[in-house]
Amino acid sequence: MTASGESGTVTAPGSRWEFEAIGTRWQIDTAAPLEPGMRAEVAAEIDVFDRAWSRFRPDAAIRELVREGSIPASPDGALMLDLYAELSDATQGGVNPLIGDALSRRGYDASYGFVDRGARPAPSDWRQRLSWNDGAIVLRTPALIDVGALGKGRLVDRVLELLTARVAGAVTVDAGGDIALRGSETIALEHPFDATRAIGVWTITDAALCASATQRRAWPAADGSGLHHVLDARTGEPVRTIAATWAVAADAMTADAATTALFFDGGPRFAHTHDVAWVRMTTDGRVEWSPDSKAELFS
Repeated sequence: MTASGESGTVTAPGSRWEFEAIGTRWQIDTAAPLEPGMRAEVAAEIDVFDRAWSRFRPDAAIRELVREGSIPASPDGALMLDLYAELSDATQGGVNPLIGDALSRRGYDASYGFVDRGARPAPSDWRQRLSWNDGAIVLRTPALIDVGALGKGRLVDRVLELLTARVAGAVTVDAGGDIALRGSETIALEHPFDATRAIGVWTITDAALCASATQRRAWPAADGSGLHHVLDARTGEPVRTIAATWAVAADAMTADAATTALFFDGGPRFAHTHDVAWVRMTTDGRVEWSPDSKAELFS
């Protein structure tokens, strides 16, 4: 059984490797222990992605993009930014890849200072400012990319692809509740208001399940109200109606993107378009789910 919240735990039989990376806890389950060389390859894969996309690292490529206005485009860049464009359309601008400065201003910055300096919307004209074609990502006016809406899912996919090419048998990769696997797992959906409880379970096979919840990265706002990491890019304010989302898709990047979209009104439409099944809980405790959801929800 695997528990899926922002801090998922894997208890499947076999060999388990646990470590910290990109600010979250990773757990990788394989049928046999991973050799040191294989672990080093996984660590290198994570580091390459982090050095490209982490807004918390001064040496990251996206920091160079702010300084220089252009960086070479990687395959990950095109994949993620294409999907960001779809997220932006589906949520009517609620999701925006140039949200990084707004997040930092609210306190979710490189130093994890959690000092709120007030709301600032992300640039609504982000598609005029940011482009990614002809082998380059171009930023026409300074702004900070944040790939949190789907980046961790993309990295989980990369790690799973690396392992399944080298390792026989079942493999589960869990990065803080973003899970992709080869094989089958029954996953408990962690209650967003009580980490000791689950609202249901979901069995998935050769697929990905991602989760997002507002209570996992939360801190006080300047006015005494709560802040969390899911901001509405149009206002710079945290989303207040949805407490947690879960999504199942063929790959973790798509599932991760759907968990973000589901905090907004356009989320179900985005999920349907991308063949994503989902469950979400509102802040007043109601549970909603898609018609194709296979989750077993507890009454």
